[in-house]
Amino acid sequence: MKLREESPWRGWRNAWRPASGITVFVVLWWLGSAWYGPFILPSPLEACAALWRLTVGGEALRAALLTSERALGGFAIAGLAGSGIGILAGLRPGLAQALKPVTSILLGIPPIAWIVLAMLWFGTTGLTPLFTVVVTTLPITFAVAVEGARTRDAGLEEMARSFKADRLTLLWDVHLPHILSYLFPGWITALGLAWKVAVMAELLASADGIGANLALARINMDTAEAFAWIIAVVVLLLAVEMLLLQPLQQRIEPWRRNASA
Repeated sequence: MKLREESPWRGWRNAWRPASGITVFVVLWWLGSAWYGPFILPSPLEACAALWRLTVGGEALRAALLTSERALGGFAIAGLAGSGIGILAGLRPGLAQALKPVTSILLGIPPIAWIVLAMLWFGTTGLTPLFTVVVTTLPITFAVAVEGARTRDAGLEEMARSFKADRLTLLWDVHLPHILSYLFPGWITALGLAWKVAVMAELLASADGIGANLALARINMDTAEAFAWIIAVVVLLLAVEMLLLQPLQQRIEPWRRNASA
């Protein structure tokens, strides 16, 4: 049977599609700036120029490192704890039923409420955004882990047991590949939420980081600088997702890359 040859244009086509969406967004942004004026909506060029000034001055790097530390640190804690407990709960239905109400309560509390509580407990320190990120993203990682473990293939598990597979082999080679197909989308969702919550907590309860600089830009009525900090957050989020999570997913689940090719 003759294998289908991969088109040399496929890579360009896959790269062109996201680029076209970004181009449309930038064009609409530019038109909106021309309509409303730079005070309400600065142009992409003005926002990028403000970001460049912040980068050259060193403010952008310092703020980005602090916010990244808090967002990624909280995400890592929530991801490890939530995924680990969720997998265990998915494998043990009784534990899942006991923890489900707690998860629902945590998911129902808005991030702003956690920020207020964290301000009362930790004050205007770096622990406030870190704690808020952990407590808001942990239920997401827990829920997807439970669902992934709960929907595992019973027939495949029975076949592995018939070949005398031990518990570690059963978890690593049978359960984990299926669970990861649920975990990665949940991790990406939790990562996006982590950045939003970290910046919001810094804006309300911190003297440093991107959120604090956003608050300062609001006080100074500097719309271009505010957009510059928003661009910085988006760039950091996309960099972590595309340089860390997506390569890790493609390495662990190569069949997804082949299926989408």
